[in-house]
Amino acid sequence: MGKPVVYGADYSVYVRIVRLALEEKGVAYDLVPVDIFAEGGAPAWYGERHPFGRIPAFEHDGFRLFEASAIARYADEAFDGPALQPADARGRARMGQIIGMFDAYAYRAMVWDVAVERLEKETPDETLTAEGLRRAETVLRVLTSLKAQGPWLLGDQLTLADLHAAPMIGYFVKVSEGRDLLARFADIRDWYARVSVRASFARTDKVG
Repeated sequence: MGKPVVYGADYSVYVRIVRLALEEKGVAYDLVPVDIFAEGGAPAWYGERHPFGRIPAFEHDGFRLFEASAIARYADEAFDGPALQPADARGRARMGQIIGMFDAYAYRAMVWDVAVERLEKETPDETLTAEGLRRAETVLRVLTSLKAQGPWLLGDQLTLADLHAAPMIGYFVKVSEGRDLLARFADIRDWYARVSVRASFARTDKVG
């Protein structure tokens, strides 16, 4: 099989999710830069890769995908390497629940309403940031209740749930309020300490 190609920007948590899955599988890939926030938006050719103009997009031996969750699942199932999804139906359901929770409730709150407001805005919207922190607290509380016994979110097996949650929390803890809030949830704090020192996490980290 040929080398897969990931289209997107290294600053994107969703691009990082896909890259983490490929790294954990031991799959070499090419990252083609696409900056959707550049002046004029994404290049015209990218519309053939992602009709909604988001990142990432993906291609492997002529097979094209968009949506990070779909790409990550494909990476797990199409390539050799350690399994990143539970073998049992309940485990896969819990994995999907955690991924869905982060997409629906954590991404906007942790990444945009807290981290981006604090890191990118000259005058952050304090009301927006406070609401983001409130919702992030709910996410961390619920994640604590869902986490299984063991080093990873689903127990002894590292799964796509870990790889989906880690980049969003990684962005969140770039700001002091994020670090302070995470510290209040010891199980999730310790989990993040473990996942954030994995080689895959270091190799996909955007410096700066």
